[in-house]
Amino acid sequence: MDEAGVAERDAMQPGAIARYWHTVRHLKARQVWGRLWFRMVVPRPDLRDAPALRSIEGAWSAPAKREPRLAGPTEFHLLNESGELNELGWDGPARDKLWRYNQHYFDDLNSIGAEARASWHRDLLPRWIAENPPGSGSGWEPYPTSLRIVNWIKWSLGGNALTGACIHSLAVQVRWLAARLEHHLLGNHLFANAKALIFAGLYFTGPEASRWLERGLRIVAEELPEQVLADGGNFERSTMYHALFFEDLLDLINATRAWPQMIPAERLTGWAEVACRMRAWLRGMCHPDGQIALFNDAAFDVAPAPQALFDYADRLGLQPDVRSESNGPDPRAAHWPESGYLRLETSNIVAFLDVAPVGPDYLPGHAHADTLSFEMSCAGRRVIVNGGTSRYGTGPERARERATRVHSTVEVDGEDSSEVWSGFRVARRAYPFDLVIDRSSSAIRVCCSHDGYRRLPGRPVHRRCWHLKAGDLEVLDEVAGDHGQGIARFLLHPECTIDAFDDRSFAVRAGGVDLLRMEVHTGRAHVEPAHYAPRFGEVLPTRCIAVTLDEGRGRVRFRW
Repeated sequence: MDEAGVAERDAMQPGAIARYWHTVRHLKARQVWGRLWFRMVVPRPDLRDAPALRSIEGAWSAPAKREPRLAGPTEFHLLNESGELNELGWDGPARDKLWRYNQHYFDDLNSIGAEARASWHRDLLPRWIAENPPGSGSGWEPYPTSLRIVNWIKWSLGGNALTGACIHSLAVQVRWLAARLEHHLLGNHLFANAKALIFAGLYFTGPEASRWLERGLRIVAEELPEQVLADGGNFERSTMYHALFFEDLLDLINATRAWPQMIPAERLTGWAEVACRMRAWLRGMCHPDGQIALFNDAAFDVAPAPQALFDYADRLGLQPDVRSESNGPDPRAAHWPESGYLRLETSNIVAFLDVAPVGPDYLPGHAHADTLSFEMSCAGRRVIVNGGTSRYGTGPERARERATRVHSTVEVDGEDSSEVWSGFRVARRAYPFDLVIDRSSSAIRVCCSHDGYRRLPGRPVHRRCWHLKAGDLEVLDEVAGDHGQGIARFLLHPECTIDAFDDRSFAVRAGGVDLLRMEVHTGRAHVEPAHYAPRFGEVLPTRCIAVTLDEGRGRVRFRW
């Protein structure tokens, strides 16, 4: 049974009907009908000859590169887990679904050092064709099909010749995808489908290719204004998916340079403007170590590194907007109001605050119960973090990593701030409100509330304030309304060590250097074990300072 089937089965258990209702009531009608259509209407593969190839008349720039995905001619290294193709094949339960998806992406074709592995690639492509019959297995699901189509074409544009068999297979894949577009999922999946249609419509020529191109452009025209918010952030509120979407848009711009005059100039101008906004948002949401902050589903090394994406944008001549890449009139605080994040900064501290909804109501699948969480670096090192993401699926580890208790925010009565369940589902979810940003010459104060716990007896509301000034960050929590126990957790990066002077005063060090002192002025603190998942397939032990609120109040002060 697939993940969706498990979700539906579990939702029908006693007591789960209300949770299921609170999940599905936000869906768009096209998602509901699209799901029925996707299950009931399965096309036959179209094996006709491929259309003719279009001549390349422009320049193709080197795209952003990921870490290698092949450790040998047939040895995949994906999501921090290796597997030998001759032992594992292309499908089956020996690896989880996401690993299998990545196996079919062919990301290694365009990864770091790919030129040295070109002979491996030339052997692997025909083997994939021979061992993955059209329409059969995980590799023919729409999302991996979309990514593979783009990767094969990018590899070809990079100076590698696709054989006649590969070109024929590519056309069969595009036809299959065109009949399996993911309107039931929408979001980044549908955009990836459209990107593949555009790439194929440019790569091939003739009436069929024109239909692919027109359909892909139509989807992008509909989805781009919705999926990229006015402040430049991706509407799923995941830093990782933002980076992936940014790469998609840069790839589309790049492809139009290889085949000029195929896309109207005003459309290209619009894409470039959106890309510049996305670039500014991504730069702002990176820690001093150059990597993304971890909010919602987010992990390193899935998308290319942020600097690789910035360099890619430079190669495409997309100059950064100096105004949008600065922190505005007050360099201490950047606020992205539509996506719902803030960056606070002093000479030694960078903090990222989550005052965002968990995602679009009809598409919260990558949400964590992390509302009003924050991350913080001190002296260029990560100190306060969120728990990250090491896996997808429906297992207990996935459930744990989405829970409130593994994020640097407040848990009330052992419940999650949003009802995350079954891998990619959210029932009742937290909505932030009453955001206040006060700036003075000496301090920045940000306060926000959320209503995620109002579903509990006593209808409690969590309000958090961050008060930043030179050498000092104060975090104040209040849970109003009848409730049992509130716990504010501050998850530490694994490189940090803690010295506890008593239950109210802690020293945090890393690499033998004193980073900061944490003082608990209101509440009772203790240290508990925790886990940190910065990458898929990687879970690191760490520790967390948990502060039990005193009559619903907590006051913690970080000094450096």
